[in-house]
This record gives sequence, C-alpha cells and structure tokens, in this order.
Amino acid sequence: MRALIITAGSRGDVAPYTGLGRRLQEAGHEVAVAAHAAFAGLIGGCGLGFRVVPGDPQGLIRDWARAGSREEVQALTRAYADGLADGVAQAVEGGVDVLLTAFGPAPLARVAGEALGIPVIGTYLVPSVPTGEFALPNARGDVGAGPEENLAVGRDVVRRAEGVFSGAATRLRSHFGLSAEEPSVPSGVRPVFHGFSPSVLPRPADWPSWVGASGYWWSARPEGWQPPAELVDFLRAGPPPVFIGFGSMAVGEGERLGELVAGAVRRAGVRAVVQAGWAELGGFGADVLAVGDVPHDWLFPRTAAVVHHAGAGTTAAALRAGVPAVPVPVMADQPFWAARLCELGVAPRSLPFQDLTAEALATAITDALTEPSHRRRATELAHAIAAEDGAATVLAHLEGGSAG
Repeated sequence: MRALIITAGSRGDVAPYTGLGRRLQEAGHEVAVAAHAAFAGLIGGCGLGFRVVPGDPQGLIRDWARAGSREEVQALTRAYADGLADGVAQAVEGGVDVLLTAFGPAPLARVAGEALGIPVIGTYLVPSVPTGEFALPNARGDVGAGPEENLAVGRDVVRRAEGVFSGAATRLRSHFGLSAEEPSVPSGVRPVFHGFSPSVLPRPADWPSWVGASGYWWSARPEGWQPPAELVDFLRAGPPPVFIGFGSMAVGEGERLGELVAGAVRRAGVRAVVQAGWAELGGFGADVLAVGDVPHDWLFPRTAAVVHHAGAGTTAAALRAGVPAVPVPVMADQPFWAARLCELGVAPRSLPFQDLTAEALATAITDALTEPSHRRRATELAHAIAAEDGAATVLAHLEGGSAG
C-alpha cells in the first residue's frame, strides 16, 4: 500500500510521524511524508520518502510577532494555508492509496481523499475530537466548567481549526475540479487515531467508536546517528544534568533566555544540557553544554529532569524517559499538556513562559529533583508507556482492510 502522511508545523509536528512511517514501511508498505522543506533531512535520514509542502513555520512565528494588526496576522496565515494546499496537490500526484493526516492539515487531506477516491485516516498528536470530560487544547471561554461547556468549547476549537484552512480547502477543491461546497458527511476523516498514551490521558468514554487513543508514535532516529563526542564527554564528567529546551518557541529571544537559563542553573546548583532550538539559546558557563537537535529518546534517560515547553512530542519523550518535568508552556496545546503533567504528579508546577524568571525556574528545578514522588510517578508512567505499541494499532487497521 502506498501511504502518504501529511503534516505541517514545527519539528514536534513532524518527528513522531517518522516513527509511525518507519513502522508501516517495515511491514512492507511504501511510505512518504509530506512536510516543509526544513525537515527533508530528518525524514530522508529515517529512510522515508519525502514530498515537500511550501511554508516556513519558523518564519511564520517570527512574522506573527512582528505583525502590526490582526488583519496582517490573518493574511500571513492565509498565505501559509494556501501554500500547504498547493503542496498537498503536488504531493498526491506521485500516487497514493491512503492518506494519513495530522489534525491541522486534515481539511486539505479530506479534499484530496475525496478527489482521489481514497481513504483518509486521522493521525492526531493531541486530542482533537470534542468531549465532555475535558476541554480540548486551545479552548477558549468557560474551560472546565462542566461536560456541556467542555463539549461547547471543544466544538469551537474544531470550528476555528477548520476555519484556518477554509479558503485553502476551497482553492484545493477547485484544483481537483470538485464542486465548491464540500459534501455533507458525518466525518470527513475516519477513523481517527490519537498518538498519545491512554496511560497519560485516558480515552474519553463519550468519543465515538471510530475515535481512539492508540499510544505514542515514537520518533525514529536518523540512520547511523551517533551522539556528538562533546556531549558524551559532558555527560561522563559529572552527575546527570538537567535538560532545558523550548523547542520551536521563543524565536529571536535567545540572548534574553540564555541569560535567564544561566542564572537559573547557577541558583539551582545543577549541570545542564541546553538545546538551542529556534530561540538559538547560547552563552553559558562551564556547567552548561549547548547542543543542537539530539534524539530525545537517547538524551532524556541520561538526565535528572527535563525542562521543556510541553509540546506533545517533547512531553511524550520525557514521560518515556521516566524523569521529572518542569513544563514551561508558551502556546497552542502546551498549557494543556503542562497541566496534565502536574495532574499526573511528574511535575511540581507549570511555569507559563510569560511569567518565567531565573528565580522561579531555579525553584521549580530544585523541587522537581528533591521531591521523590515526582521521579517515582515518572518511573511508573514510563513502565506503563513501555508496554504500549501505538503504531501497531494504525498498522492493524491498514492491514485489516477497513481503511476504506
């Protein structure tokens, strides 16, 4: 079967699909991933086919921050969505039997599936189907007030997400020669598999039968990858360090954040490995090593705790490693996962990025390291997660012939 995975966004929106794609490939399927050009090396290095879609998410985040009005932000977003539509149209020209889509570009995948007469399967990294049990990530309004309110704000999340791509979807329908109006169907994407652990977030009982939580899809390591000698030497030179990274967040704030992180590390009296990320953090002392992209499944088990922005992929990797966390959420689904880490007992508290100070970060790191319950709970969850096989659920569906 020729499978095309469609995703868009930052590295955290792409990397988990390398693991899912490789698993399908190992079972004999032909797999390609459609993503931004910046991830060609990541995807190709994992042995998967790559089909480029236009767009620079790092530049988009930077441009959003510089925009002078809401209208300018909307125009930037529309241009990004239109580029994705063009990319999806080109990506499916190579031939495909089934589409697997992330939540963001799902409206575009839905159009492509309709045009080609092939199934479209939702492979979402965050909960994206409304439920009365909790408010979906990105919810606005009366969050957590009760089941009816949770459902209402969840439907609003889906409506807003669809709205981002409404114009681009219409453009794509025209490209394929489809009628301008999408047909009325119960769900344009079925089934939906959520790539998170039910041990971390149990599947809501009110989700339809075709919506599930399969377990995590772990990022594949690029073939032949070896850790940098400098990192290996640093790890051997002292006690396990704390990892600190903000992923694709805080673009352009590297100098300010670098000083803040250096101050927190000194106050907490720890060693640290700091990932430069899109913020381009730098400027540290002898007890801090700055690194680029390093596979989290290799690095995190070698750390004492993980300070991160609480994106879905980094949250999963830290839980898999069985180490305490200090979540510093910035936007999107990150406050949701940060709150969940605290509820699960693996983090002492959530530190919203806008409130971050060296003092607060140092205190949270100290609490994460000195309170035994955080590591104990992290270890328990890591054992539960290790027993799950999220990719197997998707593979079984494909090979069971029910994808159509």
